[in-house]
Amino acid sequence: MKPTIFITRKIDDQIVEKIKETCEVDMWPEEEIPVPRSVLEEKVKYIDGLFCLLTETIDKSLLEKAENLKVVSNMAVGYNNIDIQTAKEKGITVTNTPGVLTQTTADLTFALLMATARRLVEGSSYLRDGEWKTWSPMQLTGQDIHGATLGIIGMGRIGEALAKRALGFDMNVIYHNRSRKTEAEEKYGITYVNMDQLLKESDFVCVLTPYTKETHDLISEKELSLMKDTAILINTARGGIVNEEALYKALKDRRIWAAGLDVFQEEPVPLDHPILSLPNVVTLPHIGSASIKTRLKMADVATDNLIKSLKNETPKYVVI
Repeated sequence: MKPTIFITRKIDDQIVEKIKETCEVDMWPEEEIPVPRSVLEEKVKYIDGLFCLLTETIDKSLLEKAENLKVVSNMAVGYNNIDIQTAKEKGITVTNTPGVLTQTTADLTFALLMATARRLVEGSSYLRDGEWKTWSPMQLTGQDIHGATLGIIGMGRIGEALAKRALGFDMNVIYHNRSRKTEAEEKYGITYVNMDQLLKESDFVCVLTPYTKETHDLISEKELSLMKDTAILINTARGGIVNEEALYKALKDRRIWAAGLDVFQEEPVPLDHPILSLPNVVTLPHIGSASIKTRLKMADVATDNLIKSLKNETPKYVVI
């Protein structure tokens, strides 16, 4: 008898057919609308495997309803949406999809940095709204990227890929991480510094650290106060790492120059969120890994993790 799995969002037909070769598949039919919590609570009672996204909260109360669940395959690098401790206690394997989205997310991070520094979104709106009347010397002037200092918080795979891109713009790259990455230092010519030094010296501060209890509100009022008034903050990691109230105040008071955000504490971000009213913020709807090729690859890796776990084989990417 085939194991039964539930997929929490409509995914590509080719991926579904691959899973059907070894599993009975039940899938939430919507692509843009997350599965309701009540539906997920009912489905988890009988399934052997769960294929989920970061939009689903796989917490203790949900996992305690799961009688047969053997694996939670998360189609994401981060897994802060899953109660790892409860899963471990229940003997449930948790997997994720690192590696496959590294280059795509680094591309988006650098693109967001450039768009924010050179006010691309603001400039496009300026033209479309009919405000462009003539060329003037200081019209929509932004910050230079070439030769600037880039501070990267979190030197993992994506951090290294971002550093590589920055070298092409002759940027001075400094970084802070839980531990030094001497191999990356030698490979890319980057420099390890403490957090305060990074914040004080950087023209661009890019947040790429995982979201954990320790990194919650890692960037708040104190940290923002250390940054240059010409500095730009970029966050493509997780919203909870940056205190949005403190960031709003810093941007509004021009204590920092601008911010580029792909992630928010609450997603989708409410349209009445004050940070959306600021002209010096470029906002994106959490699309760091959103290339066609990468998203399909993520789904494929999540599928392999799921199937191997159900076959009692060791998947490629195991969290626990």
